[in-house]
Amino acid sequence: MAGRSRSQPETYLRSDSGREDGSEPGSSSPILELLFVFAVVFVVQGLAMFAGVMGTFFVLAPPLTSDPWTIVTSVYAHNGLGHLLSNTLALIVFGWPVARATTRLRFHAFFAITGAIAGIAQIVLTGVLAAIPLVPVAPTPGVLGASGAVFALLGYLVASNRLSSGLASVVDLPDWLSILLFVGLAIAVTSATASPGVALIAHFTGFLVGAVAGRARALAVGSESEPGRSAR
Repeated sequence: MAGRSRSQPETYLRSDSGREDGSEPGSSSPILELLFVFAVVFVVQGLAMFAGVMGTFFVLAPPLTSDPWTIVTSVYAHNGLGHLLSNTLALIVFGWPVARATTRLRFHAFFAITGAIAGIAQIVLTGVLAAIPLVPVAPTPGVLGASGAVFALLGYLVASNRLSSGLASVVDLPDWLSILLFVGLAIAVTSATASPGVALIAHFTGFLVGAVAGRARALAVGSESEPGRSAR
């Protein structure tokens, strides 16, 4: 960004004219592409439900090895129109600034990977906790939806915005304290979305993974990935 002093902390949520992997940064098209995928998958879900195979193709359920493709397909599927609309709105709000600051390839990879990790965590951890006596947690029979990936975008946005970056450059926090802060934020954000039927562990995992990625500037392109460089 023109006119930025070298003494000022840089912001990591910023588009850059350079690129290294063949895709143009600073575009909002990944969001539009995801919305299109959501719509197409939602229609296909209806057909699959009519045929009685919706769970086979779009619901991530234990054991994870039974239908391994659902690790990815479940990220783009939704349990009804309300679920689809709420995730669509959240994707636009939290995903748009992240998409503008990275490349299409990195954005889509981040969305799919974090969504898959969140879904796996929901299935595996509820299964483990349910096996512990006196722990009031039931195993998750199946999970679907983009919420885990959307929470990862929110976590990335929180950890990599100008204010967070500025504070990090002024206050030298040890790694253990940074992780503790991210965990606390993840718990707070997850608690705010608590309601029956919500995959809270997926939300928590998504936010935490996104925050760690944001602190590491995993989606940064060009000079953004080099600490101390001023904007051009």
